[in-house]
Amino acid sequence: KNCMEHTPEDGSGRIEIDAEENAVFTRITVKDNGSGIAAEDLPHVFERFYRSDAARSSAEGGSGLGLSIAKWIVDAHGGTIEILSRPEFGTRFTVKL
Repeated sequence: KNCMEHTPEDGSGRIEIDAEENAVFTRITVKDNGSGIAAEDLPHVFERFYRSDAARSSAEGGSGLGLSIAKWIVDAHGGTIEILSRPEFGTRFTVKL
């Protein structure tokens, strides 16, 4: 959902899954060339109810739970989730399970 909301109509979002036959893990990557996330917000994006754009009302934006739930699920399965993002260049989430 975040990928679609924060990427302009002429932008792109992509999901990649990389799993080799005898791999120890599977890598799932979600990336876009949208608005990106400011450096000061990155340490907080997995916190419950955290929303980087305080100006958005909950009626317009989300509740700030999606990424915290995603991290909880990944952690529960012994995986990792990483984020790389820069404003105006986009965001990439990488999950390893």
